[in-house]
Amino acid sequence: MSSYTAKPEDKFTFGLWTVNNPGRDPFGGPTRHVLPIPYVVEKLGQLGVWGVNLHDNDLVPIDATAAERDAIVKEFKQALSDNNVIVPMATTNLFSDPAFKDGAFTSADARVRAYALQKTMESMDLGAELGAKIYVFWGGREGSEVDAGSKTMDALGHFRDSLNFLCEYSKDQGYDYKFALEPKPNEPRADIYLPTVGSALGFIATLDNPEMVGVNPEVAHETIAGLSFPHAVAQALDAGKLFHIDLNDQKIGRFDQDLRFGAENLKMCFHLVKLLLDNTYSGPKHFDAHALRTEDEAGVWAFAKGCIRTYLILEEKVRQYNADPEIQAALSEYFVRDAALEGLSKKYSPANAAALKAMPVDRLALGARGMGLEKIDQLTVELLYGIR
Repeated sequence: MSSYTAKPEDKFTFGLWTVNNPGRDPFGGPTRHVLPIPYVVEKLGQLGVWGVNLHDNDLVPIDATAAERDAIVKEFKQALSDNNVIVPMATTNLFSDPAFKDGAFTSADARVRAYALQKTMESMDLGAELGAKIYVFWGGREGSEVDAGSKTMDALGHFRDSLNFLCEYSKDQGYDYKFALEPKPNEPRADIYLPTVGSALGFIATLDNPEMVGVNPEVAHETIAGLSFPHAVAQALDAGKLFHIDLNDQKIGRFDQDLRFGAENLKMCFHLVKLLLDNTYSGPKHFDAHALRTEDEAGVWAFAKGCIRTYLILEEKVRQYNADPEIQAALSEYFVRDAALEGLSKKYSPANAAALKAMPVDRLALGARGMGLEKIDQLTVELLYGIR
């Protein structure tokens, strides 16, 4: 029986903004204190966490002087070293400051767009100094409440120009960043540009350096849209674009809850972990969630530990699933293999097309065949309930 404790090879990460979330929401102020960052790093290190991620202003206040910035970064680096924690990913806060109230890279104001580039380059410098190799772009204000300004086409063009600019900046500085777009359909704006993984993948193909840019899908974001998160992740994996992943949980149709991983949709989380494990995903596994507003500091660390334990429990369940003889026998019946037919349909040739057109088909038998999915799904549920 596993102890369900994290090891560095698990590559579990938390953001400074996750465990340091003070419990504020639109209808109420903080319910707990913000913790000193070196202390946060120490506590995460004690949990066996591999990495800590950050927005620029999670660490350095937006109005800090150069001397203040250097002192903060020095202290943070020491905490990382003391606790064997690294910074795998960095990002920019382009959503909190009022300057970005109508977008950053997609603002209708050229001055705001220029400031967004300046702030991002400085944040990339910080991330590189801390050792980050992945840079995430969440366009929290890149959208609209009303379309009266008719800026959508301009906005997409500005977004593209900004990413092209920053890719070149990364190459020029020798940072070797992998960029990851984080889709979200809404909140804090009514409609956010590039709302889903599919739309982000389509947009990436239009960039000057598409090989540098992938996606950072998040459980809550696709779930808000009523979509299947495992399907979105599979699409990213299939495209070779899963550069980073945000793990949490979410009720469909609610505000962005950022619940503890596995807190709500246990079967979905199982299928997600299975997808990542079976396809040997080796990147960071980032818990982009936070403790409930009801919790004190003890609840924060219970939340963080819970994310880790649930992921590792589900990995164990995946291994059980893959070794369960009854489940595997049912899957063997579900997947009908035919090497000859698969060879014909794998790649087009005139001969393959002619053979397929001449192939006899018992359409009625195909339609009458039961697939056995009820049995497979029930066996999966029983495994998750712990009775197999």
